[in-house]
Amino acid sequence: MTQLDADLRAHLATGATTVCRCWAVTRTDGLVLGFTDHDGPLSFAGIEFKADTGLSALAVQQTTGLSVDNTEALGALSDAAIREADIEAGRFDGAEVRAWIVNWQDVGQRHLQFRGTIGELRRADGAFEAELRGLTDRLNVPLGRVYQKPCAAVLGDAACGVDLDAAGYHARRLPEAVEDRRVFRFAPMPGFAPEWFRHGTLQVQDGAAAGLSGIIKRDRAEDGARVIELWHPLRAPVAAGDAVRLRAGCDKRMETCRLKFDNLLNFQGFPDIPGDDWTITDPARAGRLDGGSRRR
Repeated sequence: MTQLDADLRAHLATGATTVCRCWAVTRTDGLVLGFTDHDGPLSFAGIEFKADTGLSALAVQQTTGLSVDNTEALGALSDAAIREADIEAGRFDGAEVRAWIVNWQDVGQRHLQFRGTIGELRRADGAFEAELRGLTDRLNVPLGRVYQKPCAAVLGDAACGVDLDAAGYHARRLPEAVEDRRVFRFAPMPGFAPEWFRHGTLQVQDGAAAGLSGIIKRDRAEDGARVIELWHPLRAPVAAGDAVRLRAGCDKRMETCRLKFDNLLNFQGFPDIPGDDWTITDPARAGRLDGGSRRR
């Protein structure tokens, strides 16, 4: 091991060690959970590491270069720590994981051995198994500019610049009925045209599904009600009366950027780029053949 705490290195060199492992899991909703394979609770870095969760981990596989460090965590589903309902709701998807080797007699002697995120997570028979991926896993994501007609920005991100918290781009409502965790019926919404929230997001703010969100597939007026339909059901129950927050959507077209968001200067698409049919068009047999633009 390199870059070890000097006191921890000296402790390991004695051959008679009192070390254990600790893990901190930070969910995307901000909740931090601490676990240890020691037989008693430990505390450091403002985190309480519990010993009664039945969590353990396999050996960390670490290599030089850009290979992805990986390991796995095994544990029992417990209402006090990791609940099956939270896994089903996706609350642990992409959660940050940190793992230390710690001298349990002096927690100041510790070494951060692994840092990454939760990948594939499997559960069965009251237990779970989580794949842990190192930080270099993020390098597997393709990057670069794509030349296409639709806008390549995500609505509200730095490249787009639209403030979705501005008036007219969001609404907080209480659904009057919820069907299959996917179809939400509201009272009429004056001031928001039909399809205004299409391609936007619905985020639940109360109840069992608080914090979960989905992409809006349809937004229509029907029988005196406003109906919002998601592409996929939410992964936790939603009851009528649970507050939700709706955010406007964008279909990536230049006209939408100009007319709906008044944001044409930040449009990240190329509306005049030739399509596939244009690039394989045969030479014209009539008209001007001077080598000029064909878009006149």
